[in-house]
Amino acid sequence: MANNQSVRRHLDAFTRRRIIGKLEEGRSVTSVAAEFGIAHNIVSRLWRQFQTTGTAIRGFNSGCPRGTTPADDRYIVLQARRNRRQTAGEIARHTTQATGRPISRFTVARRLHGGGLFARSPVRCVPLTPAHRRRRSLWHREHRNWRDNEWGRVLFTDESRFSFSSDSHRILIWRDRGSRNHPSNIIERDKYEGRGVLVWGGIMLGSRIDLHIFDAGSVNGTRYCN
Repeated sequence: MANNQSVRRHLDAFTRRRIIGKLEEGRSVTSVAAEFGIAHNIVSRLWRQFQTTGTAIRGFNSGCPRGTTPADDRYIVLQARRNRRQTAGEIARHTTQATGRPISRFTVARRLHGGGLFARSPVRCVPLTPAHRRRRSLWHREHRNWRDNEWGRVLFTDESRFSFSSDSHRILIWRDRGSRNHPSNIIERDKYEGRGVLVWGGIMLGSRIDLHIFDAGSVNGTRYCN
């Protein structure tokens, strides 16, 4: 046991990163411990430390006590899952009020990383009403058996608006890896503020129309006819 403690104290930062990297690749604790010639429980503790704090650089016996309890960690992750747009600072304030102990936003970020949540930009889309979805589904059923000669007589048009104003209100959400397109991580947006231009065009099989740019207004019936 004394030898194990000695080895654990002398694991440098580079070795710790290598061990964590191999565990993140899906390697087992046993195989990684055997590769580095250290005890299974040392690798296991290092892995638990990384999952909890988000880092494996700090030694096990640093003398710095944890600022949160396991219950606090679960509370922090639960807050982020309930409201994914909260910032780490906001979660820190709520947790401080709930526990009566000061907790920094850096601690909150580490606990969220340990819980598998990371700050990412949400996917944005134009919202569809239930009526839109029903009409799209009906249109699909009516045309699913069409052949190329029938689609060749159809012109598809679309329009996109580009704003001249930058989006200074950058929104980040807390989400798990691989959940980018989950409904809870999507922001529906169809409001454009400030001056911009509208680009309109159309395509069909083997052909396309010229791209039209409008510096004001929308494409209405009159503009379609013109």
